Amino acid sequence: MNAIRSRILAVDDSASMRQILAAVLDEAGYAVTTARDGQDALTVAANGAFDLVLTDQHMPGMDGLSLIRALRELDTFAEVPILVLTTEVDGAYKDAAREAGASGWLIKPVDPGTLVDVVGSLVGAQAA
Repeated sequence: MNAIRSRILAVDDSASMRQILAAVLDEAGYAVTTARDGQDALTVAANGAFDLVLTDQHMPGMDGLSLIRALRELDTFAEVPILVLTTEVDGAYKDAAREAGASGWLIKPVDPGTLVDVVGSLVGAQAA
């Protein structure tokens, strides 16, 4: 068993969504830190290293795309996969997310199994 757990930063303004993401990913063996919005996520990101970021798109203050742009400006997040969790299915939105630096997106509501599979594919299934 691999003793190193991949670290995930999960950002969502919904407390229940943060709890769901943390529970599902913790159960799958990942170390999860949550943030309530984009600004909170930047503070957390500045004080820790992460292997993947999950961010909601629609949040008050700093939305998901703005957060992605801000993270991509940090050397430590230049190559970190970032997934957007969104209700948007519009192709233009997907293009904007990719342009901002998103590695991909998942449509809400997210199936727990799909979430674990996608996260595993992006972090190399490094969960302990």
